[in-house]
Amino acid sequence: MYVVTDLRIGGAEAMLAKLATAHPPIAPEIAIVSLLPADAYAEQLRAAGVEVIELGFKRLGGAAMGLFELARVIAAIKPDIVQGWMYHGDLVALIALGMSGRRGKTCLVWSIRCSDMDLSRYGIGLRLVVKACIALSRLPDMIIANSAAGLETHLRLGYRPRRAEIVANGVAVDRFKPDPAARIAIRKEIGLSQDAIVLAHVARVDPMKDQEGFLAALRELPDVHAVLVGAGTERLPPMPNAVRLGRRDDVARLFAAADIVVSSSAFGEGFSNVLAEGMACGLPAVATDVGDARAIVGDSGLIVPPRDPHALAAAIRTLAQQTASARAERGRRARARVVDNFAIKRAVERYVEIYKSLENPGG
Repeated sequence: MYVVTDLRIGGAEAMLAKLATAHPPIAPEIAIVSLLPADAYAEQLRAAGVEVIELGFKRLGGAAMGLFELARVIAAIKPDIVQGWMYHGDLVALIALGMSGRRGKTCLVWSIRCSDMDLSRYGIGLRLVVKACIALSRLPDMIIANSAAGLETHLRLGYRPRRAEIVANGVAVDRFKPDPAARIAIRKEIGLSQDAIVLAHVARVDPMKDQEGFLAALRELPDVHAVLVGAGTERLPPMPNAVRLGRRDDVARLFAAADIVVSSSAFGEGFSNVLAEGMACGLPAVATDVGDARAIVGDSGLIVPPRDPHALAAAIRTLAQQTASARAERGRRARARVVDNFAIKRAVERYVEIYKSLENPGG
């Protein structure tokens, strides 16, 4: 049983959906409990046979009622493992499992899905939840991080796990792959010439993703075009060399239209799904040195300091000015790196191996 804040479109939520719907499955029975309305992934998960339970944590008194309901569900389903997914899910999973009376029989796992979050950019509620997680981090049987940077950051914060493992996110490399036909079609659809140098920037609008820094870099590159995808991007300031598409469900096709994938995150990124997915589509990457970006990109792309639009623009310019064949060679190396190291099959196998190793819950 996974306990997650919600199932909106996002990297952490996408990875959970991929894990829960993997074939072969990671477990004979899987349930996902969403503290808020399940949103984007609920239908997909239910169609795959995953039980999705939605709790009303935003209603008046919803948190207290939701905890009691989750404790009742745990007692009824009797899962072998309860795993929190993100900070709120971790904390609620711990409390509800204790209330259920099954702590001695059910293993508790927490998840670290980010790295060095700038919590001052978010509400006091999140800051309090993180402080509680730090104080209680000895209680789970295991903590699984999706990046080495994320684990290191949380150890510095004061996390003291009994046992910790790192499992990188996985990419569906059979879906995220080069697609020359889609490249031509998408460019026609969104009004970009076939010979333009196009950047793909896929991220919801959030301080963590630093669209402001990316747009500042783009202003220094008038001959380069960008496609911005993600919730809220349609409301970003208009620019002559930027196409703002908002939230889309066809990201794999949109990557096909690009020449370079860009991650401009200022902080907080653990393992960037977007970075790895763009690389799987054969795109060389320019990424800020946040989370495990350096380990993902390797020698196939360029890494720059975060919050430095001039450095970001310079790195993009370096790749944009290369010959098409040189970029294509980088793109081949990028895809090979993801296929060899970050395919979803590899991630699922690691989770299964770790779950099988769990025993003596609460001990």
